Amino acid sequence: MRDDILRESFSGLVAFVAVAREKSFTRAAAHLGLSQSAVSHAVRALETKLGARLLARNSRTVSPTEAGERLLATVAPQLEEIDAELAALAELRDSPAGTIRITASDHSIRTVLAPRLKKFLSKYPGIQVELFADNGLVDLAAERFDAGVRLGESVAQDMIALRIGPDIRFVVVATKGYFASHPLPGTPDDLMQHNCVNLRFPTYGGLWAWEFEKAGRQMNVRVNGQLTYNSIYDCLDAAMVGLGVAYVPADMAQPYIRTGHLVSVLEDWCPYWSGYHHYPSRRQPSGAMSLLIAALRYAAETSPARYEG
Repeated sequence: MRDDILRESFSGLVAFVAVAREKSFTRAAAHLGLSQSAVSHAVRALETKLGARLLARNSRTVSPTEAGERLLATVAPQLEEIDAELAALAELRDSPAGTIRITASDHSIRTVLAPRLKKFLSKYPGIQVELFADNGLVDLAAERFDAGVRLGESVAQDMIALRIGPDIRFVVVATKGYFASHPLPGTPDDLMQHNCVNLRFPTYGGLWAWEFEKAGRQMNVRVNGQLTYNSIYDCLDAAMVGLGVAYVPADMAQPYIRTGHLVSVLEDWCPYWSGYHHYPSRRQPSGAMSLLIAALRYAAETSPARYEG
């Protein structure tokens, strides 16, 4: 009888923590792989057992009550420790297993991660990788990510980061048709007179300032334009259809520059930057993560030193 009570309480705690973090019964159910009704029942049973309201519900969101906040602060870290220990025990099996959650920019997912994951996942069928396309610098621990991937200059100096890609440069591009009706820019400042396609970074909520360098002189230009996206691929698509000037990775634009569909300008102002780096959360990496790190490690001697543009 006591075992049934403990099992029910544990299920309720797991469901409660998921709902409190996701602020939604629907998202919590998806995260746990359960039905929404099962999650709701588990939370209600826990509230009944404790004699306290743990979650405040309204038509749009769910948030912890004062009692819920207290329980969340106490229980959530302990559940994470249990989950980590179970994962560690699972790794003692002959076949590595586990789920790895990574936040990365959409460009790094397509150019660096996806190509290497194909071989990695075939080699380790028990390992699952979840990739979240996000240009922001998220708190890995708070968002429960195992690692992040960003350009080297975006990674804090005190973080342990592993280089996983070559140097990269961005180029300023627009169609021939666009430049037929607009003067070619001679310096980055001239871009202020153009209809530029902006990129918004969620980390700061602001627009990305285009970064240039020539002969040791650095310039950050906050351009203006009618369009703003949160994906670099959308910025390229907008430039491709003549909607303005975009600043995108050279490897993305190069095929269209070669065909003459896009024109690259300010080439001497577009420097190379340190390529993509992998940085883990503060937790000790799991066995599955250690294997992935080894697979992602950038080998300069066998790879191009730079993404050419």
